[in-house]
Amino acid sequence: MKILLVADTEEKLLWDDWGEQTRDMLSGAELILSAGDLDAAYLEFLVTMLNVPLVYVKGNHDGAYDEKAPEGCISAEGRIVEAAGLRILGLGGSMRYKDNAEDMYTEEEMQRRIASLRGRFLRDRISGKSGLDILLTHAPAKGYGDMEDIAHTGFECFNVLLERFRPLLHCYGHVHREYGNFRRKIIHPSGAELINGSGYYLIDIE
Repeated sequence: MKILLVADTEEKLLWDDWGEQTRDMLSGAELILSAGDLDAAYLEFLVTMLNVPLVYVKGNHDGAYDEKAPEGCISAEGRIVEAAGLRILGLGGSMRYKDNAEDMYTEEEMQRRIASLRGRFLRDRISGKSGLDILLTHAPAKGYGDMEDIAHTGFECFNVLLERFRPLLHCYGHVHREYGNFRRKIIHPSGAELINGSGYYLIDIE
């Protein structure tokens, strides 16, 4: 399966310069994942042009989604969704670095968001569903692709999720390529492949 992962910056190749080269590159894509901080119109364009499911979480600069969410796209914010045969858990937002800012969380607040999902996990197990295929977040896990400044520190509770549910992928953004500490792919101790989608990245999974 080919998945288009996008985050942080609207790429000209995927929007303004869309043409034969882009169509060839994305041929066969079955799913789009957005890890946040992207214009809603950009997501709407991508889902229209590729005509496949687009699952997204909010970044820490996506307050406009509260007024007008990306049309034709699936929010995984704080919940598990199923798309293209995959189970995806979405947790948007970044570490809190401003008081009273939306879509920013302390470690404890993010832990509470995860704890609120326990009922869903239990219901899924009872109904014969279990596990996760993809963890989709805006921020990285602490110690894996994050940075030392508070704004770009990752969440330790994401490491706990990865160890407990062992998804195939953890897709995130927030740490941009130009920040100087960019790593596109990391293998987590849980076995999950961590992928920073800043800009865009094409994923192939079996």
